[in-house]
Amino acid sequence: MSAMLLEAADIHVSYGRSEAVRGVSLKIAEGQIVTVIGANGAGKTTLLNALMGLLPFTGTLKFPQTPGAGLSVIARVEAGICLVPETRDLFGTMSVEDNLRLGAFCRRGQRGFSTGEMFAEVYALFPRLQERRRQNANTLSGGERQMLALGRALMSRPKLLLLDEPSLGLAPVLVKEILARIVELRGLGVSVLLVEQNARAALAIADYAYVLETGVLAMEGPAESVAGDARMVESYLGAVAGS
Repeated sequence: MSAMLLEAADIHVSYGRSEAVRGVSLKIAEGQIVTVIGANGAGKTTLLNALMGLLPFTGTLKFPQTPGAGLSVIARVEAGICLVPETRDLFGTMSVEDNLRLGAFCRRGQRGFSTGEMFAEVYALFPRLQERRRQNANTLSGGERQMLALGRALMSRPKLLLLDEPSLGLAPVLVKEILARIVELRGLGVSVLLVEQNARAALAIADYAYVLETGVLAMEGPAESVAGDARMVESYLGAVAGS
């Protein structure tokens, strides 16, 4: 049985008196792509930010492989958990290569870590970044910026990537390319928690799925089972997939 990387139980997140996430529990194991799907406003990004330590929450959050690591954002990064936000948050006036180099900052000086090796891995996964390595990030296309955001996260050699809407704003052909690269990450030993509004695309590559509706967990199960659920197809999946 695969080891657990993250276990969250009864997570609640509030903005003032408004509770955006209510009683959500989920698990992510080694070698898994787990997706959280839901419409706009369902609480997906809020949940992801809470898991990364960017928002206060109540409930229980464990990183079983890193006991005592703590719950600060820095501790999460050092434990091998990395967030790629919906906004990408790139440094636009810096080159592609310098943006990537910043991703490796937390590992600098660690035994066995080679920035050069990580550059080689990222460029093998995203050859276009190598072609544009001297360009500033703000000159890249939308798809290239998403590749750079993913590549920068990979430079920290994460065990678990939290991805927030990686397909947002991309043309269908680029969505397919980005999702194909996410599947390759699993082959490289990186587990993924994928937050997506495009349910059909997410379910096509995920192992397990959670469905959020207005902050509450409405459904969960193997991705294939969720994709074939009559309620999902009729009242949810088709509408999201076409959005």
